[in-house]
Amino acid sequence: MSSTPKQIHLAAHFPGVNNTTVWSDPAAGSQIDFSSFVHLARTAERAKFDFLFLAEGLRLREQGGKIHDLDVVGRPDTFTVLAALAAVTDRLGLAGTINSTFNEPYEVARQFASLDHLSAGRAAWNVVTSWDEFTGENFRRGGFLAREDRYERADQFLTAVKVLLDSWRGDEIAADKESGTFLRDPDAGRFAHRAGQFDIGGRFNVPRSPQGRPVIFQAGDSEQGREFAASAADAIFTRHGTLEAGKAFYADVKGRLGRYGRSRDELLILPGITFVLGDTPAEAEERARLVRRQQVSGPTAITFVERVWNRDLSDHDPDGPLPESEPLLDADPIVRGRADSSGQDRLATAAHWRAVAEEKKLSLRELVIEVTGRQSFVGTPQQVARALDDFVQADASDGFILAPHLTPGGLDEFADTVVPLLQERGVFRTEYAGETLRDHLGLPPLARPAGGARTEAAS
Repeated sequence: MSSTPKQIHLAAHFPGVNNTTVWSDPAAGSQIDFSSFVHLARTAERAKFDFLFLAEGLRLREQGGKIHDLDVVGRPDTFTVLAALAAVTDRLGLAGTINSTFNEPYEVARQFASLDHLSAGRAAWNVVTSWDEFTGENFRRGGFLAREDRYERADQFLTAVKVLLDSWRGDEIAADKESGTFLRDPDAGRFAHRAGQFDIGGRFNVPRSPQGRPVIFQAGDSEQGREFAASAADAIFTRHGTLEAGKAFYADVKGRLGRYGRSRDELLILPGITFVLGDTPAEAEERARLVRRQQVSGPTAITFVERVWNRDLSDHDPDGPLPESEPLLDADPIVRGRADSSGQDRLATAAHWRAVAEEKKLSLRELVIEVTGRQSFVGTPQQVARALDDFVQADASDGFILAPHLTPGGLDEFADTVVPLLQERGVFRTEYAGETLRDHLGLPPLARPAGGARTEAAS
């Protein structure tokens, strides 16, 4: 371990509708009113967080033909929210999930270049894929993409976006009022890119933005996902939140960077975590138990088990045992709008859940609480600050993306109590040192392209 401690990166995940969000709590507010986004963003910024992260879903999930009970609200358009937040924040990075399967490179490049200009260099793109036909029904290419092809398209999509963004070098605008010359280079923005699924050419109409292109995030744990992150991402959003799993993931992904000519500090690894604080360890543990029971109501527990058993279990008691029946393997999936497990996975999962329930004497609901929880840091502010610091110094991550369980005030207590302790330990900034998100993340500025992006790629 270095004598100089690593600096911790912190980000805030707006708590969308999912199993970590307690929308029923009396302190919970709207998940769609702009005031909620403003509150969380401003809290993150006063705490000197690196960025705010917005997830995205392109279709409400269904279970048994009904909207999933945790997807009732949905989510406003990512770019609209982030562009509006750019006007009410000054330094906080603005990261959004945008799908590479059901969009086009030109429109995504234009939107991120615009966001980077509006925010003075604070834009980030979480590149994700989608393969299922159910989601695709919302688009003209519904279901066209085979699951195994999704990362190939994502890689080609990202390359095409970079070509578009690099079609402006950044020095083309003269705006000389005396001579009447606006552009030094009348060919600015011209591009031609023909490779794989994309055959595009023309003029890109947004000049080079402050960062050159958005910071690139990736979220995925598959072999393809890890390789994609190592080759193209600036940061990876992971669920490996335990110390040992985090160290293994960290070593694996960082170890892949060399074959792409990249150094270990060119990719940040940021697990998503939750937290619960208390004045004493016992109080924190009790609050954590209450939060988990709020997160997993009886009906919610039944829906989670139905995903694995692939059958209607509405007549089962959530406070009783797991079903005696086996999962249905040949029937159509009861859940639509999310990745589905194969029949063999269902059998293996059911067997594992039964073993856990028997060993720990858990009811159906208690079992779901046990197996669906994200890594949580629970304790007093002093305990949580120390645990976060130990995690990063052990090379299990470079920081964390915090998902509070309440909207919009769930980050307030962390900002007021844990952040000052991290600052006292010398592992988190007291002021922003730079202007752009790349500055916050310690990433070097991108070099300007030498001659735009006007060459054709081989097919």
